Amino acid sequence: MALDAPRTLRSLDAVVLRRAMLTEQHIAPLAAYVADLRVRHPDWEFQDFDPLDGGVEADMLFLLEKPGPMTSTTGKKQGSGFISRNNDDPTAENLFNFMSTAGIERKRTVLWNVIPGWNATIKYNAAEIRRGVEELRNLLPLLPNLRTVVLVGKPAQRANRLLQTVRPDLRIHTSAHPSAQCYRFNPDQWRAIPGQWQTAGQAGGAPV
Repeated sequence: MALDAPRTLRSLDAVVLRRAMLTEQHIAPLAAYVADLRVRHPDWEFQDFDPLDGGVEADMLFLLEKPGPMTSTTGKKQGSGFISRNNDDPTAENLFNFMSTAGIERKRTVLWNVIPGWNATIKYNAAEIRRGVEELRNLLPLLPNLRTVVLVGKPAQRANRLLQTVRPDLRIHTSAHPSAQCYRFNPDQWRAIPGQWQTAGQAGGAPV
């Protein structure tokens, strides 16, 4: 069974295998962080970080907007429970392909969202973004090798000021979001994403 290809988490076997990896050293602290989010915010659903990514060893954080329905295990169509480029949806597939085009090694990266939880809707408001930005204060100390942050989409870019305040050493890059909606409204920005990510990866250098 292929682990690292678009949409592989449509397979229950792949999801089960990914869950078994959550105790591995590079991902266990992030799994514990997500477990704490679930305790603190029981009305939201929080997905796990993908253990195929770099976890706490990553030097690049790609911060997107909000988990989508195919990350959720409680919807009409059961999703994976992970924030992953292998999820069974078009945005995740685009993300997978853009990363490949950009030539960024997977173990360099960790994926997350500025609104870190799912509440059964793709809609969001300014207050949710503000709370998510503040929550980054708890996540950043778990990523000791972090050197570069890519803010993917306008909601994520709201985190720019906090990142510059809390971690002024970070290199911060921005891009559009790899969703079909972004392509419909601004195809030129959408097509520019792989090049922007490649620039971010080259500026960041090799992991520490």
